[in-house]
Amino acid sequence: MRAIVTVLGKDKPGIIAKVSSILAENQVNIEDISQTVMQGNFTMLMLCDLSGANLKIKELGLQLETLGKEIGVSIHVQNEDIFNAMHKI
Repeated sequence: MRAIVTVLGKDKPGIIAKVSSILAENQVNIEDISQTVMQGNFTMLMLCDLSGANLKIKELGLQLETLGKEIGVSIHVQNEDIFNAMHKI
């Protein structure tokens, strides 16, 4: 299964490192990543493969939400199919 991870918040050092560390610790592969900083606002979108993960998407989401609270950003995880369906025109 693939998932979309979104990260939004004020830019600060270490956001990418901390998010990708949690993914790596849980055997989640980052297939594609896009990030930008616009006037101090950080945005990142990651396409991740959870087929080899050692946890379920809900558990991953909880870990990343907790991290987001710790570092002051908003992190959400969604199944790729749900994300795509929500963003269809």
